[in-house]
Amino acid sequence: MTASDASSSAANETPFADLTPQAVLDALAAVGLDGDGRMIQLNSYENRVFQVFLESGEVVVPKFYRPGRWSDAQILEEHAFAAELAAREIPVVAPLVLSAAQPPREPVELLGAPPTLAHVQGQRVGVSPRRSGRAPELEDMTTLEWIGRFIGRIHAVGATQRFEHRASLDIETFGSGACDYLLANDWVAPEALPAWRAAIDTALSEVRRAFDALPDLRTLRLHGDCHPGNILWTDAGPHFVDLDDALTGPAVQDLWMLLSGDRASMTRQLGAVLAGYEDFMDFDWRELRLVEPLRTLRLIHHSAWIARRWSDPAFPVAFPWFAGPAYWGQQTIQLNEQIEAMREAPLFTA
Repeated sequence: MTASDASSSAANETPFADLTPQAVLDALAAVGLDGDGRMIQLNSYENRVFQVFLESGEVVVPKFYRPGRWSDAQILEEHAFAAELAAREIPVVAPLVLSAAQPPREPVELLGAPPTLAHVQGQRVGVSPRRSGRAPELEDMTTLEWIGRFIGRIHAVGATQRFEHRASLDIETFGSGACDYLLANDWVAPEALPAWRAAIDTALSEVRRAFDALPDLRTLRLHGDCHPGNILWTDAGPHFVDLDDALTGPAVQDLWMLLSGDRASMTRQLGAVLAGYEDFMDFDWRELRLVEPLRTLRLIHHSAWIARRWSDPAFPVAFPWFAGPAYWGQQTIQLNEQIEAMREAPLFTA
């Protein structure tokens, strides 16, 4: 291993070790955004995200991207999608256009046309305006319908062209590939392995059966991680944040995470979401058979995500129970529950 390789390996294991508060301020100053010293670190395991107060009185949110996760092209494609949505007056928080400080204060490379990504001090950073809001009240059917309208608008734009660089939601990446990684690296506790392996094999078989039933499945550009935590609510309605997981996939991927509770509750919620959604975008109702398979893929992928990030010191602290047999026993229970759910008839609206 060369010295450069060793340095790169160390950076991947502790990717944000050098990201001190001063380094955050220096990176922003390099693109002409002078902080006044006040900042708050926001919740994010994958990247490092801050709320920074500027001398101008504005407040911005810089995101420092995890090395090795996305290529520059993938990040810029995410930024372009957000900007495209914002230009259509869809309430998505899009990145700011950046410019190098004059006179220069730090070596900086700007990427994108217009530039929305900067390389500064070995870090890749994008900056967004701060947008405040509260959690949406998902028990309110009017709120769900409102959210559904905006997701329909997002998808109407998403269907107009294709991603070239972003990931696609497929069984190999999010299911069988994740399973293979866990097995190859001996993550599953030995005492839990036989039951877990039996459950995951059956679960993936059910997932494949559901997708195989839709050979002509339509895919489009999606938010990708449209859970309630990525929707902020104000009196003017919702706005959507964090397109970091934007990908190509079926429309229902951006809908099912809004559903919770028993079958009757999810049916009511789905009816409200789709009532708003179909004001702007046709929905292929056959995709409802993918709700539980997609939930299953997310469950499997989440375990592999934690395993892949374990060398980051933040992860053992955040997930101390991950490597123990109790975790894998619980995963087996959840997988078996998902097998039963996938064998039920799909949700339908009343």
